[in-house]
Amino acid sequence: MDLVVLQNWLDNISFAVLFLTMLMYWVGAAFKGIPYLPGLSTALMAIANLCIATLLIARWLEAGYFPLSNLYESLFFLAWGITTVHLIAEYMSRSRLVGVVTAPVAMAITAFAAMSLPSEMQNSAPLVPALKSNWLMMHVSVMMLSYSALMVGSLLAIAFLVVTRGQNIELRGSSVGTGAYRDSSTRLKRSGQPISNSEPSVGESVVIPVANGNGAAKTAVLDLVTPKTSENGATSTEPLTPQRLSLAETLDNISYRVIGLGFPLLTIGIIAGAVWANEAWGSYWSWDPKETWALITWLVFAAYLHARITKGWQGRKPAILAATGFMVVWVCYLGVNLLGKGLHSYGWFF
Repeated sequence: MDLVVLQNWLDNISFAVLFLTMLMYWVGAAFKGIPYLPGLSTALMAIANLCIATLLIARWLEAGYFPLSNLYESLFFLAWGITTVHLIAEYMSRSRLVGVVTAPVAMAITAFAAMSLPSEMQNSAPLVPALKSNWLMMHVSVMMLSYSALMVGSLLAIAFLVVTRGQNIELRGSSVGTGAYRDSSTRLKRSGQPISNSEPSVGESVVIPVANGNGAAKTAVLDLVTPKTSENGATSTEPLTPQRLSLAETLDNISYRVIGLGFPLLTIGIIAGAVWANEAWGSYWSWDPKETWALITWLVFAAYLHARITKGWQGRKPAILAATGFMVVWVCYLGVNLLGKGLHSYGWFF
């Protein structure tokens, strides 16, 4: 089969598989206990990942260079990276909720690349002299993988905000095995007693056992009841179920780990890009719009990791910061390429 025909088939197949995967993850989240559905959803995500990888390899063989020279190729590489990070995050968290937020994003990316881009932007073309370098693979691939990891981590942070309804749920580490209730001032209410199934009192928090990514046991203190302002200005409380709290803990933990994976990749990618820029243009840094937004992205996620590692932030505040980072990554990756004028611009709109 001709490689161009194979690519056309594979981009459409990838979109169709991801669309079906998204529906299965959503149905699985809405209706618990459907046999074989969780495993089938994961299998379809792996199939989509394989289809995109095959498309990129076919593109590589056809063009003779690593397929990251135009927007079509980079979008599919981004989708491949998101599906790869998804599979890693799902394995680490043992939660199918990861696919609820990652599958639609990967599907939308493939749809945009295959159906919205002009045909001339989908076709491979000879590389311009500045791109004829081994740095193309080293710099761009690392940057795209970092975008994938940061996007998935940010999506999980957004899912955390949805699960907790945007409430200020503080997740505070506790000694293993205490099994204690604490109130909002962290005063010990019940010590050494297991958590009951009864509804907690207003203002109480609960310590629940959870498992982190490496399987070790730990506990987390979670505010079960948080203040809520009604329309007439009165303050009321609305309890969150233990299931939501356990899920929130998982999302917060895995989001932190995935962003922790993406940030070093972003750092390496920026450094590699500076070295390549010096080799191609004679300057390590020229404040091109892409470079400026890459620095802004780095600062946002550096602040996120600093707040979590040094300040001990958990829960709502770092999740909001990560959600902001999701928008910043998209501006850095796509916005300045399409709307801006610079060395990295695709020049589609202007």
